[in-house]
Amino acid sequence: MHPGLGHMRMDDAAGVLSQADFFDICDDEQRRMLGFAGDRQHFDADDVIYRAGDVPQGAYVLMDGTVKARHEGAEAGKPYALSEPGSVISPTALILDKPRPVTFTAVTDCELLFVPRSAFLKLLRQYPELAQRAAQRIEQDLGRYMHALEPLRRKMKGA
Repeated sequence: MHPGLGHMRMDDAAGVLSQADFFDICDDEQRRMLGFAGDRQHFDADDVIYRAGDVPQGAYVLMDGTVKARHEGAEAGKPYALSEPGSVISPTALILDKPRPVTFTAVTDCELLFVPRSAFLKLLRQYPELAQRAAQRIEQDLGRYMHALEPLRRKMKGA
C-alpha cells in the first residue's frame, strides 16, 4: 500500500463499498447509508475474524491488510488469501442467517468495515428493486459455488 495513494478514499466507508464487488448492486445513496451503518473494526495479525460454524451477523469488507480464508469440512481446499481492498467476506451473510463453513483469520493487521445484516435488510425493505438485485446476485454466487462442488459430489457418490 503506497501511503497517500488513494488512502483517503479507502478511509471513507462509502468509498470502500464502491470498490467492493458485492455492493455494486447498490447505488451511491444506498452505499452511503450502509457505510454509515457500518462499523470499522481493527484486527491484529493472527486474530480470528470468525470461525467455521459461527453465524456471522453481516459481511466484512476489507479496507486494509490481508485475510486468510480456510474452508473446513468436506470441501476443505487450500487456504486462500484476500488482500484486495474492497474484498467482501461472506456477502451471503447479509441475507442468510446461517453458519459459514469458513474460518477467516487476519494475516497482517487489518482494517475491516463490518456491514450488519440488520442494516442491509432494512435497506432491502426500503428499496424493493435492490432486494431483487441482491437475490439475483446471491443466487448467481451460490450457483457458481454449487457448480464448483458438483465434481466433488460425484466423486463422493463414487459415480
